[in-house]
Amino acid sequence: MSGSDARALSRSLLDLCRMRKLTIATAESCTGGLVAGALTDIPGSSDVIDRGFVTYSNDAKRVMLGVKATTLATFGAVSKETATAMAIGALEKAGVDLAVSITGIAGPGGATPGKPVGLVHFAVAARDGRILHRECRFGAIGRSAVRQRSVVEALRMLTELARGPQALAKPRREATSRLRPRVARTARRSPVKRRRPPRA
Repeated sequence: MSGSDARALSRSLLDLCRMRKLTIATAESCTGGLVAGALTDIPGSSDVIDRGFVTYSNDAKRVMLGVKATTLATFGAVSKETATAMAIGALEKAGVDLAVSITGIAGPGGATPGKPVGLVHFAVAARDGRILHRECRFGAIGRSAVRQRSVVEALRMLTELARGPQALAKPRREATSRLRPRVARTARRSPVKRRRPPRA
């Protein structure tokens, strides 16, 4: 993933949000503000981007985004629960329509048992109550590469929620034809055969 990918995604996301009158906030840990940077690098982004939270420490996540200390202690900073709480916190604190959060281990250090380098948790929260979480394991591809791929993934997830709830798929014609009521026909009566009692 290159910087041009992030720029193209940022531009299309901003155009989509502008059209739908949506505002965005970011809450970043391992990316240190790179998502907000990619978005605000596009001219005219101020009518969509409200603010960005860089919450690198656990204290920052707790104070700035309202992540509970019990959540951090139980699940850790790099977890689905913390990422979700970060996104919801950013959404509520900023009063925006969409918020994205990123928390992960970019490396080269910081790995713990079960949480290797390259593990990143993402969450996107929408004002209408939709929440999307994703876990990516990029592997030990280098700190810069993990951060850059995280930016691209976050932009993709924001775009997914910005498009709105997916409409229900229309049933296929075959399925519809089966549901058509059939004309009721008068059933033919067949003569009932009486069983003879067994002979003694």
